[in-house]
Amino acid sequence: MIKVGTVKSVWRYPVKGMAGESLPAADVQRMGIQGDRILAVQDVARQEIQSCKFRPQLLQCRAQFTDPGDSHSGVTIRFPDGECLPSDAEGVDAKLSELVGHSSRIQALRPASDKAFYQRFKEDNHTWLDELKATFERLPGEPLPDLNHLPEEMQTYVSVLGSFFLVSPFHIITTASLEYLKGKNPDSDWRIERFRPNIVVETLPGMEGLLEQAWVGCSLKIGEVTISCSDTAPRCGAVVREQQGISKDTQVLRTIVREAEQNLGVYGDISGVGTVSTGDAVYLCRDNDY
Repeated sequence: MIKVGTVKSVWRYPVKGMAGESLPAADVQRMGIQGDRILAVQDVARQEIQSCKFRPQLLQCRAQFTDPGDSHSGVTIRFPDGECLPSDAEGVDAKLSELVGHSSRIQALRPASDKAFYQRFKEDNHTWLDELKATFERLPGEPLPDLNHLPEEMQTYVSVLGSFFLVSPFHIITTASLEYLKGKNPDSDWRIERFRPNIVVETLPGMEGLLEQAWVGCSLKIGEVTISCSDTAPRCGAVVREQQGISKDTQVLRTIVREAEQNLGVYGDISGVGTVSTGDAVYLCRDNDY
C-alpha cells in the first residue's frame, strides 16, 4: 500500500445531469456518496430517464441540497436565468421542459425491481445506438468506445437498476491527469466541473501523466473507504458543454481523444464505507496488499 496523494475536493450531484456541489466531507456508501444522483429528469414522451449526454442543457442548472450537511433536506435547483426553485416546487417541470425543449419531469429513484422505470427507449433496433454514438461527438477518424458490444443490461436500461448511475457509483480524477492534458492544450479551460468526478486526488510531487488509468484493477483506501478502480472513463460531448460560469470548448474533447486514448478518470465500486474529507490521505492498494 503506497500513498499517492490527498483528497483535493469532494463532489455530489443531487440531480443526474446537472451541475452539483463541492463538499468538505461526504458519507460514502456502497452506492456512492450519500445524496448523489437521487433525482433525475425523465422525458415524458419517451418515458426515459435523461442524462447530460442527451440533454446537455441540464448542465446549465445547478442542483444542491438546501442544507449541504443534510442529504434529507430537499434539493434546490438554480436555473440558467438565476431563479432557484425546490425540486418539488410547482412549475419546476414546466421550466425544465422549456429549457431542454422536451416535455420533462423530475423523478426520484425507484427500486431495482421497477425495471420499466429504467428502460431505455427504443424506437427500433438501431436508432437508440445511433443516438448514443452521436453523444460522443467524434470527428471523422477519431475512435469511439466499443458501443456495439455493450452488456445486455446496458442495452436494455439507461442506468444501473435501482440507481441513476450509468456505469458505476463513483468517479475519480487525479490532478496529475488534468495537468498532463493542460500541458498538451494550455489554451483550453480544464476546470474540474466539466468532468463531474466524485473525488479529485491531489497527487504527490513527481507523480505525472495519466496516473489513474494505471490504477484499474487496484483499489484506493481513504480512511475506512475502499474504492475498487473498475475501468477507465471514456469521455463524451458533455465535457465541452456550457455550464454556469463555464463556456463551451470543443478542444477539451479533441485533446482527451488525441492525448489520453479518449479517457479521463476512472470508475470505482465501493467495498468499504465511511466518510471522505478534503485533505484525507489516499493510498493505492494492489491485490497482494490484502
